[in-house]
Amino acid sequence: MKRPTAALLAIVAAALLAQPGARALDSRTRVHVEALASDGFDGRLTGSPGERLAGDYIVAQLKKIGAKPLPGRDDYRLPFEFTAGTRDGGSSISVASGTSVAAGVESGSVHDFKSRADVQALSFSDNAEVTAPIVFAGYGLVVPDSQDFGYDSYAGLDVKDKAVLVLRYFPEDADLKTRGILARYSDLRYKAMAARQHGAKAMLVVTGPRSPNAGETIPMSFDTALAGSGIVAASISGNVGKAMFTGLADKSLEGVQRSLDSGDPHVTGFAIPNLTVTVRTSVEREKQTGYNIAAYLPATMGTAAVIKPWIALGAHYDHLGHGGNGLSLAGKEEAGRVHHGADDNASGSAAVMAVGEVIATQPRHRNVVLDFWSGEELGLIGSAAFATTPPIALDQLAAYLNFDMVGRMQDNKLTVQATGTSPLWAKIIEQANVVAGFDLQLQQDPYQPTDVATFNEASVPSLNFFTGTHADYHRPSDTADKINYEDLDRVVDFAAAITRRLEDLDEAPPFSKVQQTQPGGGRAGVRVFTGTIPDYSTEVKGLLLGGVIAGGPAEQAGLQKGDVIVEIAGQSITNIYDYTYALEVLKIGQPAKVAYVRLGERKETTLTPGARK
Repeated sequence: MKRPTAALLAIVAAALLAQPGARALDSRTRVHVEALASDGFDGRLTGSPGERLAGDYIVAQLKKIGAKPLPGRDDYRLPFEFTAGTRDGGSSISVASGTSVAAGVESGSVHDFKSRADVQALSFSDNAEVTAPIVFAGYGLVVPDSQDFGYDSYAGLDVKDKAVLVLRYFPEDADLKTRGILARYSDLRYKAMAARQHGAKAMLVVTGPRSPNAGETIPMSFDTALAGSGIVAASISGNVGKAMFTGLADKSLEGVQRSLDSGDPHVTGFAIPNLTVTVRTSVEREKQTGYNIAAYLPATMGTAAVIKPWIALGAHYDHLGHGGNGLSLAGKEEAGRVHHGADDNASGSAAVMAVGEVIATQPRHRNVVLDFWSGEELGLIGSAAFATTPPIALDQLAAYLNFDMVGRMQDNKLTVQATGTSPLWAKIIEQANVVAGFDLQLQQDPYQPTDVATFNEASVPSLNFFTGTHADYHRPSDTADKINYEDLDRVVDFAAAITRRLEDLDEAPPFSKVQQTQPGGGRAGVRVFTGTIPDYSTEVKGLLLGGVIAGGPAEQAGLQKGDVIVEIAGQSITNIYDYTYALEVLKIGQPAKVAYVRLGERKETTLTPGARK
């Protein structure tokens, strides 16, 4: 289906803004949810025309209640840059037989491949050109010793300063238990890290003739990585793979794959003699601009007598567009349709607008900020951008209230998260609930996958309101007709009552740093716990810490927010994925050396992982 043009969407937005007031009498939130979750806003994907139109709608509502741009600004929009996707900018590979890198070109043949059907960069590849001898490393799998399962595709191979050729996926014919173990380490990023750790300059991936999608290159998928992974990495076709095996009289690509497919760890790879490849990868990372929306209702009674004169309420208004960025849970029959995001998170945005409408009619001892985040679905990048360059001083925020998926209440249950961020929350929540009458589910943990985590890291007492997940989550079927508007309006009244109590406090709620509650039960085995909180929003080579969990191993090791981990337990780290995989080599209670960069200076410490059950 052809997507609506910006002009058409503008007409739709204008029509929504002109809806008669009688429609909204049955609910203060319905009109907002129906507008934001309409087809006209096209799923509100960050950086899209639909996001901008949703922003226009929100700004119009803010103006209607008298909210003003933040001090020093003349616009309600706060722009931020993000990586919206990747594409191949023209990669190529040459396969030269009878050559030697050291001696130069000798007699032999050269086969050049430039079409995307034959070669495509992988989305996490560095942009570079590598000329090197080639080594076949089987499936390129390395299972850490901690798994008590011996499998190392690089055993006995010298791949330093060479290009490695590896098969996609994992052994096809192995028994179920072996396949389960190997599948876990078959992710292409993990294979790339293993190749890099062994000194390879490049990794080439071929889909073997015995595998699904045999011989096809791997399409470049959406990847939020802001930089490469420290190695040249490309997908090649079966034709390119066969060209590499041409000079091997006793081997074929299909034959060696068959010998590996049993899962026998003793079947090894081999160097391909008299063969040199030159591979050039080009990954173009598309930068776009997203927009947070922010306004405030100035205090009407002066702020001289109060400490921390600001309160903020926020919700993300972005969603998944048509679900093309890999985050959709749509079934095949739903693929490509508008993901309306009525509960996620038109409901939260509607709640913030409705609370603002209530607060605007009342006297206020504090300034009340109304924030609407974009980029939440991509990793909290909008709120993180706000916290990185705050338009108001975060240490002047008395509290932050977040709303994410508050429109599908069941059995009168309202979950309030992050209650451990201040000792005052229990009393304030209890007082406000006398009238509201919810069956409250209180959770102290502020380390939630929503924007409340950003403010917890900024040491702001915070709460997050949530009515639970459901089968329509991240699917086109999350539509406005399924919202429970009566209970959503009750959430608005409850949050407005909490906000009023916060406004009347002379002293701001004190902040408490919460030690993260480790999840228990329901998971097989024991995983290591390091207590690190990654920052996904900033381009850096390594793992940038957005914070550390109070009392966790990282804090005990002296690590802190802003540190960049570049090595752990001998594994070099260039991004979050490397770090995730490196955790597999750690053992509970066994100290590991960590190298990190703080303010441009490389430092080392020792971190002792704990257990996460």
